[in-house]
Amino acid sequence: MSDPAQHPVRTGPTPRQARRLRVTAAAVLMSVAAVLLGIRLASRSSVLVVGVYGLLLILCGLVIELSRRGRTRLGSYLLGAGLTAALLMDAVVLS
Repeated sequence: MSDPAQHPVRTGPTPRQARRLRVTAAAVLMSVAAVLLGIRLASRSSVLVVGVYGLLLILCGLVIELSRRGRTRLGSYLLGAGLTAALLMDAVVLS
């Protein structure tokens, strides 16, 4: 008979599902950042704001690549920190 302790029950998503979730989240955030960048360019905002959204786009691409390589936790932390930093910088530069 098999011992249940040898095969622990997984409660979260599988690694493949986690990778797909992170790639999807980064792609959605990348799309939102691109739209906001377009709006900021149309309203003739500061170059710093455009730079912040450009860096956010680069960060989203990095998160997608990290997720493809199996580094989903690191990608999640970077995505959260990058989004927070971008929103704070946007608020600071525009005020």
